[in-house]
Amino acid sequence: MSHRTVSWNTLSRSLHDSRPTIPAGLLSAKARIDMTVRTTRRPLFAAGRFDRGAIMSAAASAARAHQERFGGTWGEAMSVCLTAAWRAAKMARHIAAH
Repeated sequence: MSHRTVSWNTLSRSLHDSRPTIPAGLLSAKARIDMTVRTTRRPLFAAGRFDRGAIMSAAASAARAHQERFGGTWGEAMSVCLTAAWRAAKMARHIAAH
């Protein structure tokens, strides 16, 4: 019977490398989304439904700022900002439920 050895360094490194990375500017995009919601007074979640127009509008305005600050393509900026907008909308839904 053969013995199999475990390299804890290799195992630890593979677990560390498999963690998802946080895209650049996600936190600043979330802050911009929150500011847009406050200034436009257009909530992302109201009357038991997500307002997709408000989510898209907030994400587009945050994406313009994201692209100016971090560069990159419009698609990358919209991806980061839509992720932040949907997270903010889901948080608003959670807050409304409690």
